[in-house]
This record gives sequence, structure tokens and C-alpha cells, in this order.
Amino acid sequence: MRIPVDGMAQALVTYRGERGGFPYVSATDVLHGQADAGILEDAIVLVGTSAPGLYDLRATPVQNKYPGVEIHANMIAGMLDGDIKQRPDHVRGIEFLTMTLVGGAMIISIPFLAPLWSMVFTGALLTASVGVNYAVWQQGNTVVPIAATVVLILFQFLINMSYGFFFERRNKGLITELFGQYVPPELVEEMSEDPGAYTRDAEERELTVLFSDVRGFTTLSEGLTPKELSSLMNEFLKHLTSVIHQHRGTIDKYMGDAIMAFWGAPVRDDQHARHALTAGLAMVEKMYALQDEFESRGWPRLAIGVGINTGVMSVGNMGSKFRTAYTLIGDEVNLGSRLEGLTKQYGVELIVGENVVKALPDYVFRELDLVQVKGKHKPIAIYEPLGEKQEVSNEEQQELDLHATALRAYRARHWDQAESLLKQLQQQYGGRELYEIYLERLAFFRKNPPGVDWDGVFVFTVK
Repeated sequence: MRIPVDGMAQALVTYRGERGGFPYVSATDVLHGQADAGILEDAIVLVGTSAPGLYDLRATPVQNKYPGVEIHANMIAGMLDGDIKQRPDHVRGIEFLTMTLVGGAMIISIPFLAPLWSMVFTGALLTASVGVNYAVWQQGNTVVPIAATVVLILFQFLINMSYGFFFERRNKGLITELFGQYVPPELVEEMSEDPGAYTRDAEERELTVLFSDVRGFTTLSEGLTPKELSSLMNEFLKHLTSVIHQHRGTIDKYMGDAIMAFWGAPVRDDQHARHALTAGLAMVEKMYALQDEFESRGWPRLAIGVGINTGVMSVGNMGSKFRTAYTLIGDEVNLGSRLEGLTKQYGVELIVGENVVKALPDYVFRELDLVQVKGKHKPIAIYEPLGEKQEVSNEEQQELDLHATALRAYRARHWDQAESLLKQLQQQYGGRELYEIYLERLAFFRKNPPGVDWDGVFVFTVK
């Protein structure tokens, strides 16, 4: 019978369990012939002590106070059963190789996995390591230390999660520092996933810009104290900024009672024109919803005008060493500001440029005019958005068709036909300020006919 021992001729005891794993027979019963002969017959019998006062109690892996004689019994039972565990001389090499493979797998995999999948991978690796170790123990009667491998797995997981957490916090803090004052929190979260893709360096990009302004705010604010005016402005800007953020917009700046915002930067947005238009419509609706609340607080009822334009603009960090800002510049930006100013001229709440109309074929727009705004030589068409096609009623569509016919007659210098159509529009659909504007122009052109090169464009000489 071969017993596996180590270099010091020591063997590992295969314990069956806690104290009492083998039958005990009292020595007194044996001496007085009262012991059960069936227990002792053909048995290996060990004579020993188990009383605490005889000092033969030992600390073992299965119990703190274990009779020394039962340790021998476990050893003999292991020899007979052939399940004495061996601990080969190369066990250190096996342990080192196991830790190298497990550690390498975690180093290669964990940094590229999301937190949830990192936990799944770590749990699977831990289960596999313990399972293989148990199989080697049970089937191969070989003892390979597992504690160091388990500690390594848990330690690497903890280190990676801690690094990931602080790295994420650092990235998020950097993105927040760069863009937190401009973009909504949910976009900061999105940007923090790939912070290297975002920069404040100036670049040209197709974007959509929005300008809003309160109608007659200077006059309205004259009856308010400075504290009331400040409270009104804070409440007003809070609600409209919230609307812009809900539609993924970036706040450029506040200019008194005016707001400038844009879409498509710093986070790229293929639907920037759509998001800007839905935000503009929502801002107008929000102001209507706030009017009663403002009036109940002794504040004036506010109304806004909104101008939206799409085009290639320069966006980035601009300024000087004393002060910089992430902002837009370019002709298309200036045009957006002019469009907001034109809302007062045409008696509408929202005007968009022709590029917005081209970008949103599923929306219905009313063409207001062909204009040449101050600072630009090329005329542009300006429009009032009415909503998505499925939201526009048959009556509204009929009005639009009649309005388009009137515009064609006006631009073709068919004054009588244009006047007739405009008056019909007034009678059927109400006295829009727009129709009154065209009727006044017709009256002027009858007395002062435009030149032969007139193409229907109205030139504005003021902002």
C-alpha cells in the first residue's frame, strides 16, 4: 500500500467530519466484558483518550477540539479507502500557472466589458476555477490551493470596478466642465461614454439655431420692481430652458429676455432641424400655458416670437484669454436672428427659413413672403410652421392652397386677382395680420408700380 507523502514524509489527513465519525467503545465496558463484540470483531481498534483532562484534544480543520486518537482513525480509514489526498512537489507551479491564466483572462477582458457583463464574467470565472479545483480534489485526490486564485479574481474585479468608477467620474467631470453649462444632463451622460469625441475647438457643421424673444418686454417690465422683474425672468427662462433641454438643444446664451439655442453640437444630431422645430412649437405652447399663472402672481402675460434657421455654421470655443464661450457664428446664425425679428412684422409666433422646410418634408408650412433681410443680398423664402401633415385639417389645407394662389397672383402683378383672393381669405378664415399686410402692399403698388425687375421680394432695411 502506497501512501502519498510530501518531502517531509507528511501525509494529509482525510477527515470524515466532526468528532464522532467512528464508533467509540468505553474501555471500562471492554475490561468488564460488557462491550458489544460485533463492533470489535474484525476491526482495527485504536486505544486512546477523549476526556478533556487528559490533554489529547487537538485543533483540526473540522473542529477546534478534536480527539487525537480519532485523527489516527481518520488516517487509517483514508489508507484503507485509498483516498488520501496528495500534494505534489510541483503544486506551486500549478498554482502559479492557474493564477497567470486567470489573471491574464481578466486583464484582457474586464476593461472592455460593461459593468454588468464584468460581473457575469467574473462570476463565471470564479465558478469555473472552484469547479475545476473541486474536480481535481474529488477525482484526482490532489490538493491544489484555491484561496490565492479566488482572492486574485475578486481583487482584480474590485480594482477594475474602482478604476472604472473613478475614470468614469473623471471623464464625466471633464465633460461637465466643458459642456455642462450648455447642454442638458442626459446629453452629458451620452457624451461621457466617449469623451475623446468631443472638443470645443471651432469647426464648421450643419446645425439649426433658434432665437426667441419676448414681445414688448421693455414696456411690460416698466411696472415691475427689480425684484419682481428678476423673479419673472428666472421663472420664464427656467421653463423655456427646460423645453429646449427636453428636445436635446444646447443653450448658447441668454440675452436679457431673449434666448439663443442650437441643435447638432456638441452632440451630433441628424434630426437637428426637427428637434429645433418641435422645441420652438413647444416653447410657444408653454408660454400660453404660463400666462394665467403669471397673471395670478401679478406679472404681465408674456408672448414670444421664435426664429429658426438651418445651415452651415461655425461652432466652437470663441473669445479671448479673458473670457470664452462655446457659441455659433456665421451668416446662417444671423439669419436666424433676423427671422425672429420678422415675427413681429408678420404677426406670427414662429418663422423658419427655407432650409428648415427642405429638411422636414413631413411638416406643413405657410409661405409668408420672399424677403431680403438687412445684411444679406440674397432673398429667401420665410415660412410659418403649422404642424405635421396628419395634424393639419382639410379647412387649413384649403386656406393654404388659396393663400398660395394669392401669392402667385401677387408676384405676377395681377393686383385685382390677388386682392380678391386676399379679401376672400380674410372673410372665410379670419382677419390675419398677414393678409392685411399684403392688402396694404397692393394699395401701395397700385399707386407706385414696382420696377420691371421686381421679383416679388420685399426688402427690409431694419433688423
